[in-house]
Amino acid sequence: MRTDLLLGAVIIIGFSSCLKEELPVPTSVRGDTMTLQTCMGPGYQDQLWLDLRTGDVVSTNVKTAWDLAFESTTDGWRILLNGSKMMTAWNIGPVDITASHDTMGMAAGRRIDAPSGHRDSTAIGDWRGHDDVYIIDLGFDAIGVPQGLRKFRFHMVSATAFTFEVARLNGSQLVSVTVPKDPSRSSTCYRTGTGVVPIEPARDHWDVVVTQYTHQFYEPFQPYIVSGVLSAPGVRVAEMNVPDFNAVSLADTLDHPFNAARDAIGYDWKTYIFESASYEIDPTRVYIVEDAEGYFFKLRFIDFYSEQGQVGCPRFEVVPL
Repeated sequence: MRTDLLLGAVIIIGFSSCLKEELPVPTSVRGDTMTLQTCMGPGYQDQLWLDLRTGDVVSTNVKTAWDLAFESTTDGWRILLNGSKMMTAWNIGPVDITASHDTMGMAAGRRIDAPSGHRDSTAIGDWRGHDDVYIIDLGFDAIGVPQGLRKFRFHMVSATAFTFEVARLNGSQLVSVTVPKDPSRSSTCYRTGTGVVPIEPARDHWDVVVTQYTHQFYEPFQPYIVSGVLSAPGVRVAEMNVPDFNAVSLADTLDHPFNAARDAIGYDWKTYIFESASYEIDPTRVYIVEDAEGYFFKLRFIDFYSEQGQVGCPRFEVVPL
């Protein structure tokens, strides 16, 4: 096996620099196909965090367990909304947070986080260096009950913590909050009224999360909740359409390069059929996933229902490369 890996490395060095980027030497040997299934529960209420190398669900939580995710790297400053609840935010400027406000006429200023995870595409944006107040809609629970509105003013971020204020829409119940960064995780999660909650698993312990999230549709233009798969920071995905799953290899990434977007797998490996009121899977949609540790897998979905017919239970095949 060591000889095989060395031979592979020599062959790759002989290609162009672009080819070297798209055909890295796998850090793991080929393995058997794993068939995994996760169920999001009634109303797609659960988020399930998976490690593709072991096939384990390393953590599960109801989607209403958190509101905001604070970037936990020492230089991190981004603040993310919980898109599984279709949370949104409005920047209403440097106003008095203790005054009463409403959202009348603010529809055009309503923002969501782009599910791609791009740094410049968050609803809150770069809040540093000003005293703007944000009205944040806490979204909906699994049965569509609104979770309310709050006002936030973010004050400071350091290598170890975020500090901010939060109040009700009428300005009452103002509190100051400190969220310490958890260096073991990519993001530290916070729930309004509760504080820090341990949601996202430790860094390098998960690769993808099966969850609902907010996607921006353009025809018509509206944000909408979808059910799918988002990737961990550092994970890259190549997508392709091929009829033979068994024939897929790393060489296919020459024509289908890797993508680091969080929604590179996304939701559109399935299609809703209105005539039958059911979902159909496209078995030719195949993904090659490189995790943050450099391990490679090929993955395809084969069902969105459990054996008992429960919807929201994606079943997929994973093969280490």
